[in-house]
Amino acid sequence: MREQWKRAFSGNGYLLGALGTALASLFALPLWLVPGLARQWAEWHRGRAGRLLGDPVTSPGARRALLWPVVHGVVGGVFGLAALLCLGNLLTVVTVPFWWAFPAYTRPELFWSVKVNGWGTALVLGPAQVVVLGAVAFWVLPVLARVHARVCLAFLSPPITERLSARIDVLTKTRARVVDAHGAELQRIERDLHDGTQARLVTIAMCLGMARESLTDDAETVAVLLRQAHETAEEAMVELRTVLQTIYPPILADRGLDGALASLAARSRVPVRADVGELGAIPAAVEAVAYYVVAEALTNVAKHGGADRAAVRVGRAGDRLSIEVTDDGVGGADETRGTGIAGIRRRVLALDGTVRLSSPEGGPTTLAVRLPCAS
Repeated sequence: MREQWKRAFSGNGYLLGALGTALASLFALPLWLVPGLARQWAEWHRGRAGRLLGDPVTSPGARRALLWPVVHGVVGGVFGLAALLCLGNLLTVVTVPFWWAFPAYTRPELFWSVKVNGWGTALVLGPAQVVVLGAVAFWVLPVLARVHARVCLAFLSPPITERLSARIDVLTKTRARVVDAHGAELQRIERDLHDGTQARLVTIAMCLGMARESLTDDAETVAVLLRQAHETAEEAMVELRTVLQTIYPPILADRGLDGALASLAARSRVPVRADVGELGAIPAAVEAVAYYVVAEALTNVAKHGGADRAAVRVGRAGDRLSIEVTDDGVGGADETRGTGIAGIRRRVLALDGTVRLSSPEGGPTTLAVRLPCAS
């Protein structure tokens, strides 16, 4: 229900804003003949529509950007006027109890044309207008807002050839990053196994060999060597478990993504409120990246954020997994300063996902990640 209220408020606000910008588009038509201004105006609208729908946007084409003020002036004006009439008449109910104080020719009207001339009309039609127009504002206007936003994104989307070309460029760069990241990951695993686990296994073998040679001569030396071999074996197991966890965390197999994220929140040095929705079946690769994103983000919050509280929200809409990590810290996160954001971006892009970081100076910081999770 909270999401429905949020959607209603954002949708109504979007339509009222669309009415204002539609009027501005029509009254300032000569300005939009300047390609740069038209493109910026169109891009601003596309960003606004994308935020309402929760979809990433790309740069608009120049020709359609020039036509957008006219199209928006008509479409946005109609949709916005519908919202204004609905909300305006909904607010007239405030004046209904004082109908008797108005002159007969200025008394408030309900449902646009019914004059309030008596308490019967005020007490019956007043609540009825609240119910009807409230329902329209709660359910219908948010739908109209999303329709307008989709019209905006569809009209201002680049031609299919440009989109395919841009998509090929993105996939080419992503593939190169994936290959580099895969090579670096293999080198890291090999280095960890060679320098850590393999060296300890060699030590175990040496200790056992020396113990075997001393078995009949020096029982005390044998005991010391066996103790060292046992301790080294335990250390090798810990190191090997650590290496394996970086490949696929075992907790995902044991408790699933929701349980794994709850464990991360519980272990965080900063109090974390975790809100995980119904996720359904998610591919193992997506689960691993989602776990890594939240783990790295919470590590950043604890090390660099200076935050008192953090929140993790994970949900699924269709074939997209949404991850959002926020904190009330000092902000100013910069992925070029080695805060782990670059690693998050690399892993997410490898799955054709998106990363958005908002971290103004003074906070708050919000990391929003979208991952495709179709099986």
